[in-house]
Formats: sequence, structure tokens, C-alpha cells
Amino acid sequence: MLHAKHSAGDDDDVNWNTDDEIDNFQSSPRNVVHMDETVAKFIEMGFSIEMIGRAVEETGGENPEPLMILETLFKISTSPEASSSKSKVIDELIGMGFSEELVIKAIQEHGEENLKEITNALLSYAAEKMHETEKMHETENEDINNNYFSDDNDDINIFSGLSSSDEENELNSFHGDGRLQDLIKMGYPRKEASIALERCGKIASLAEVVDFIFAAQMARQLDEFWAASDEQERRINEPPPRRRRLNTDIASDDELIRLPNPMIGFGVPKEPGLITDRPVPIPNIALGPPYFYYENVAMTPKGVWATMSSHLYDIKPEFVDSLYFCAAARKRGYIHNLPIKNRFEIQPTPHYTIQEEFPLTKKWWPAWDKRTKLNCVLTCIASAQLTNKIRKRLEKHERDPAVQKDIVDQCKKWNLVWVGKNKAAPLEPYEMERLLGFPNNHTRGISRKDRYKSLGNSFQVDTVAYHLSVLKPLYPKGINVLSLFTGIGGGEVALHRLQIPMKLVVSVEISEVNRNIFRSFWEQTNQRGDLIEFRDVEELDDHKIEGLMDQYGGFDLVIGGSPCNNLAGANRVSRTGLEGDQSSLFYDYCRILEAVRSKASRMRR
Repeated sequence: MLHAKHSAGDDDDVNWNTDDEIDNFQSSPRNVVHMDETVAKFIEMGFSIEMIGRAVEETGGENPEPLMILETLFKISTSPEASSSKSKVIDELIGMGFSEELVIKAIQEHGEENLKEITNALLSYAAEKMHETEKMHETENEDINNNYFSDDNDDINIFSGLSSSDEENELNSFHGDGRLQDLIKMGYPRKEASIALERCGKIASLAEVVDFIFAAQMARQLDEFWAASDEQERRINEPPPRRRRLNTDIASDDELIRLPNPMIGFGVPKEPGLITDRPVPIPNIALGPPYFYYENVAMTPKGVWATMSSHLYDIKPEFVDSLYFCAAARKRGYIHNLPIKNRFEIQPTPHYTIQEEFPLTKKWWPAWDKRTKLNCVLTCIASAQLTNKIRKRLEKHERDPAVQKDIVDQCKKWNLVWVGKNKAAPLEPYEMERLLGFPNNHTRGISRKDRYKSLGNSFQVDTVAYHLSVLKPLYPKGINVLSLFTGIGGGEVALHRLQIPMKLVVSVEISEVNRNIFRSFWEQTNQRGDLIEFRDVEELDDHKIEGLMDQYGGFDLVIGGSPCNNLAGANRVSRTGLEGDQSSLFYDYCRILEAVRSKASRMRR
């Protein structure tokens, strides 16, 4: 069966963020708290006992205010003497949510310099902890729901929290037993709720626990941004070498194909010295039509790209970051047998920076926010609670470099743009459409929640169109397309924008929402070809494929794939590789492609 498209709740690992904890602490109505509670809170934020003791001494007084201690801690933590290599590693990992004890244990086992092994060890510890937590509750009813709110709340700002006065009172009076069940009833997955309750403690309000889960939700989807380092962004405008070649050698099926840096694939439009030959030629068995094109997230578990390559005629993937095509990052890999010479961009070309794409933000953009590119467009957005906290912090501490840095980090994580004085806001669905290259109102008419989900799981049209542009001179009279689980029709939109007529599109997509979006696009653009839709990939067996090819004369392009939460690079919970519920669809893609190419070979005889 064709499984449902992935949702925001499963994309990446639970990677706890302490910024909300800091804000909750700062906004606490208590001016003075018990020192033991204060110290415990600072330890939970990631500060060491020694640093807290020093901050208390420097603050002075028998009962200093926690906010004053916190400000002193920030100053100490940013001072040169607190920035040794080891303390940086420890502080950063503690800030990610790992306990100081486990961090030190991992460093002792793997060495201070081997950050990758340290991180993998910590993630393993976390996975074991989560497994233990789950086993404690295995007698309870499992009702894990990836949708954070019911359909009744579709029209509210997604992930914005509960907004009515009654619900706010419930958030503020969340004490006593049964808290886990209350969170599950609200739609939160059991694992996330259990970990959040453990981390926040018994005295935490529901608002604090919900904020904690929100932070974790976004942290699980940061594989796109955190891999796009500031160094890589700076290299966008640097003159590249005369010729860049990918290093994509596969030593074995168990070895990860190495990702290039910069991630320009076989060339991108604005980079001189384009690569016009593949580093590794296409095997003879895969040459020529019918052409195929398969996309997935670039950062996958070890060995996944090697496996996918081995199932697609040993063609080496082309890795591309869409920040070279638009104002947002989107790291993807593509296995295809398309020609790569004479590619061209679709017109009009997109804007390449945030302020070019959204000029109204320029008036309010603070000088200390140096971003020119957005993070990958994801399936969730920041809550109103978070954006309100940002505004309040800036009103009080606008000139504080530590506050500015924290807020820029939040803006990067949540793709916030500046829309007023001290006012950062998440992207609207129509703005995401523009960043991804879709027509205006492409997803309009469905709930906001579904719009964010569908857009976050889509192709970046400008990038895909650049690759497909080589088909235009090959099929001047039109093209027959077999489209496999591509969501809201990013591939078809790319062909339409390239002005390549689509004589036939056979589309397989389980999501009714996505099917409705694509069908609306097909009708509104007055396509003259035939559209045939299948809900279930199992309906497309070899007999059905051969019948369609006999009726319509074959397929010219088999396009498929989209980011799967079982493959996302930072997802250490349901990151089960190609055996996951959704990522296993790759094997259906291979099965169908083989049937198409086999039938096409017989038709040519």
C-alpha cells in the first residue's frame, strides 16, 4: 500500500532547546526564588556548578535576583576565558539537551576532538532512554498522533498553542497526576510527552511542557539548516575553482556517499565553470529514454544513498542545495539519467536573497541579523508564544549582544522574518509558495495546517526545472509523465513553467489533499493532456503499466520521490532508513521504473 506522506512530528530527532526555558525563567512572576531552585534551573540550562558559583559571587548579596545571576552567567559564558575547546563542546552538547554526566562520559570514551563519535554516542544514550521510557508505559493504550491539533483547529496558526481563555487557564493550572495522558489527549506523541515531562520536572506547568515539545519539534527538523554552515553561505559569492568535481565514490553498500561542499551538483546557473560531464558516466544499461528522476533528502543514514544508487543502475547521485536557486536552503540528492548539458533556468528567475524576495521586511530588518538566506522550508512554524517572547526580550534588551545572538538563532531555526519593530513572524503559506517556485495560491483553499505540511514536503520547483530543462528540445510536441508520490505536483509545475506540454500525466499520490491541489492546478492552467490518478501504488502493477503504455505509446519521464521522515539526517528516533513505512516506497519506484523500461525496450524492437 502507498503510505501517507510524512508529517511534521517524525522528521527529525528530539533535540531539546533551552531558549524557551530561559524565557520562562526570565518571565517568572517571582522576583526571588529559593537558591536551590535557582541553581537547579541554571544547571538544567547547561551552566556548570563552577560557573554558577562564580556568577553568584560576582552578583553579590545574600539573595541575588535570578535574572541578575543569569545576565552574569551570559557574560561569563561569552568571555574569552570561558571559551576553551572542551568547555565549548560540553556547553554546546548540554545546550542540546544531553546531561553533563553523559556528555563527559562520551568525551572520555571517544576523545575530545571526535565530535561526530561523541554525538552518535549521546544519541544512542538518548535512544536507549526513550526505549526505557516507552517500556514503562507499554501497558497503556498507544495512540500516537503526529498531528498536534485536531481538524477543528485547522484555521488557527499551526503549532501556535491553545489560545482561548479557558485553555490558557488549563495551561497555567497544570498540576497533579495524569499529565502524560492529558498531553496524549491533546495529540502529542507519547514519547515526546514522556521526555518533556521528565525534562521539565514535576512542578512545571502545562505551558512550559508544551513549549518544550514545540522546541523539540523544530529541533528535529534542523538537518537542513545546521548542515548549511555560515562558511558554506559565504562561499556562495566566492569565485569557485575552474572546475568542481563531486566526490561520490561508493566503497561499499555500507559506506555513506560523501556529500560535496559546496552542494552544487553537476553545476548551478550562477556559478562559473559549470560541470558539463558527469564525474562517473551513466552505465550503458541506463542510457537514454525513458528518462527517470528520483529525489530525496541529501543527509540520510549511512549507506542509504549507496543502496539507492545500487538499485538505480549504479548511477551516482547529484547533490544540490536550492539556496543556489532561491532565497531558501533545501539540500536534496537526485538520481537520474537525464543529460546535463545545455541546462537553463526557468523565467522569470527567482529572487536569491530574503530581502529581494520580501522587500517589505527591509524596513524592519535589524542590522545585527545578517541572514541573507532562509533555512529549509519545513512543515511547521513558530508559535505565537515564541514570537511574543522575542518581542518582549528585544523591548527590554535590544542592545544586548547575547540577546541578539539568541534571537537570531531562533529566527534561523523557525525561518522568522521581520515585519515590524522588534516583531519577527513566521512565513505565510503564500510566501512559502514563492520560495518553492509554485504559482500564487497553489495550495490555497485547504487548511493552514495542510498547506504547511504539503509545502514542506514538496519539490523546490526552480531546482527541479533546471534539471528537467534539457527535455524541452527533446520533446517539442509534448511529454508523457509517470509521477510517483511527488505530493502537490512539483515536477509537473516545473514542466509547465518550462513550457513543455504534458500530453499525459499518470499520478500516484495517497494524500487526498495533495491530489486536490494538483488537480486544481491542472484545471486552472488549462492542460490539454490526459490526467490519470491512482491513490495506491499497488494498483499500478506490471499489467496496468503495460496497458497504459500500449494505450498512450509509453512514458518519456518517470519522476518520483520526496523527503521521507525515515531518512531525514537528524531523525534518530524513526530514522529507520529504507525499511521505514514511507521510505520503503523507494522500492516501489524501482519496481515501476523497471517495468516501464522493460516494456519500452520491447516496444522499440
